[in-house]
Parts: sequence; C-alpha cells; structure tokens
Amino acid sequence: MSPAFDGSSGPADIEGSPLHAAFQQPLILGLFLPIQNGGWSISTLPRGTDWRFDYNARLTKQAEALGFDLVFGLAQWLGKNGHGGQMKYREQSLDAFIATSALAAITERILLISTVHALYGPWHPLHLAKFGATLDHISNGRWGINLVTGHVSTEWAMFGQPMIEHDERYARAAEFVGVLDTLWRSDANLTIRTPRWQLDDAFVSPRPRYRRPVLVNATGSDAGIDYAVRHSDLIFITSPAGADFDDAIGALPAHTAKIRDGAARVKRSVRTLINPTIVCRPTEREAHAYRDAIVAHADEGALDGFVGQGRRSDARAWAKHKREQRILGGNLHLIGSPEQIVDKLVALKRAGCDGVQLTFFDFEPDLAYFGEAVLPLLVEAGLRRDFAGSNSLHTTT
Repeated sequence: MSPAFDGSSGPADIEGSPLHAAFQQPLILGLFLPIQNGGWSISTLPRGTDWRFDYNARLTKQAEALGFDLVFGLAQWLGKNGHGGQMKYREQSLDAFIATSALAAITERILLISTVHALYGPWHPLHLAKFGATLDHISNGRWGINLVTGHVSTEWAMFGQPMIEHDERYARAAEFVGVLDTLWRSDANLTIRTPRWQLDDAFVSPRPRYRRPVLVNATGSDAGIDYAVRHSDLIFITSPAGADFDDAIGALPAHTAKIRDGAARVKRSVRTLINPTIVCRPTEREAHAYRDAIVAHADEGALDGFVGQGRRSDARAWAKHKREQRILGGNLHLIGSPEQIVDKLVALKRAGCDGVQLTFFDFEPDLAYFGEAVLPLLVEAGLRRDFAGSNSLHTTT
C-alpha cells in the first residue's frame, strides 16, 4: 500500500483528549523549556535559568500547576562551544525527544511536545511510530511530536549527509508522517511502499489513545505552511516583521489568515502558536529597565555566532529579525506591566494567534510572576478559562 496522511480526524476531535481540552481555551498557553544553556537570551546578566533536567522538570510542574496547556523542547545539533562567546551559548543541551518524554512520569495533565529532526541520520518511521505509540500510552495521550526538517547545513554534515533542498525536505516529511499515521491507525500487519521507505508486514502497538499522537510543525515558508496545514494539529508561527511588537502586530493578521485559508482549502482546522519573550514587572518603567539590563549584558561573541548561523540557514521565517533583537530572544517581545502584557496578548489573539509559547529571561521567578500577576488578568479578559474549564466572563473575539 501507499500510505496517505488521514487529516480528517485526530486527537483534537475526540472529547476528553488532552489536545481537545487545550483547544477549548480561548488562548492556548505553552512554555518553551530552556533545555539548552542560555535559554533564549544571549546575555550574561546573572539569572537562575538552567538547561539541566531537574530545573526543567520544576518548570514543567510549575507550568502545569498554573494551568498551562503544553511544554515544548527545542532540538539542535551544535559543536563544541555552541554558538561561542563567553557563554558558549547552547553548547550544553538536552535532547528534546528524551527530555520532554521523560516529563510524562512526573506530570498528569500538561501536553509534552518533543522536537525531532526526522530526516537526519538513522531515523526510520517504524522506529518513531513505535516510540510515539509507547509514549502516547505512558502519557495517556499527552505526548506529541514537532517534526522538523532541518535548515542548517552544519547539522546535516554532523550526520554525514548533504543538505536537502528546502521544498524537497517538506515533501520527504510528508512521506515520513504519512507512514507514521498509517502505522498508528492500523491494527494489522502492513506492507508499505513509498519512494524512500519499504516496510513488509510492519506492525505497531499499542494503539494510540486518541487515534494518533499530537502533530506539530514550526514553519513560515510557503512549502512549510502547505505541509503544516495538511499534517499538523498545532503550527508554531513566527512574526513576519521581526520581534518588535508593533511591527509584528501589523503583519500577523495577513500571515495567520493565510494559514487558516490554507487549512480550509484542505478541509482541516489547525491552531497557530507564536513564541513571545515576556518581560513583565509591576510598572512599565521597571519592565523596560529589566529589558535594558538584559541587553546591556549582551554576549557579543555568542551573538555573532548565533546570527552567523542564521545567515547560513535557508529558513525564511526569521528573515526580518534584527541582530539586536536576538539578545533578548524569542520571536517577538512583550514588555510592560501586567496590564500591558494582557493588552498585547489580547492583540495577538485578535491578530489570529490561537496561542502563545512563552519564554522568559530568568524562567523560574519570571514564570511565577506571570502566574501571580498576569494569569488572573487573562481570565478577566476572557483569554483563559479557569482550571476546571468554565468561563462565565466575556470573550475578546
């Protein structure tokens, strides 16, 4: 048989599934875990953010207690010294697939999204289908995969492979996920034939709890969006206009509409999430002072290395992000008082973003302050239902 991805139904369509529950929130809340040293900010300003598993486990339990819907791990392949500089930025990093999967044992409700470069090296779809079915079983349907194609030539070189052309990578990803989906949905031995994969009497157990695990993709190109609307439940988007909030909010409505229209053409419904870095303090002045201190301690050597890698990439989603915006990090910057942060999140919702995948500079205390000062205002604004899922307040859309 020649497998085809069945996009007509998935975990979001099944009442009681963790993804279905997340989709009931007016604004999905995710946390981007700092499983690499330096997190998202190329700054030497002292902080407690740590790449180690115990720290990220605490963050995940903290996010779950606050009612967040998901946590997510970044995958990368860097050499000695990482991006360089005093920090050796991101030299130390946990594998996202293993680290986020391990969180299933210490959590109960939150979705766990692992990033995998499925086209690198020895990955076979039968391996990942088996691993994914197992993790789905262990997590009770809370595990998902952010299947990415790899946009950095030096990462391909680590695996002894020449880099595949941009659009062809998405064609191969579609083939790969088609095999995954076919294996997850079948309760029989399958003989599968594709241009790159030949499986004889292949079988995967156990059956995923809600038809299949959650599927995610991060993209911004035309080919990537076409893949994502056909094969993903969640799409991580970027600001087409850089990290400045005012620039981003002007460009996002057309971008998110393009994604919704693409999904409608193939008769699917997807959700978009964007990655803001939150810098929040009791007053706007204090928030900007915090941001200024972070930027003033920029690690210029690490910044050069990080920006230089971006120039060697063929990814198109980050083209408008300026060098200085990479110091604070994140796809766009939300800076201000709790009330101002909520206003910006309301604006993102109105611009077509279904959720946010948050990063912070000093994760543990900054997340705690977000929970204390911002989350109650999000409930008042109608962007979050309470933990039990009820919402008697007005909505913003």
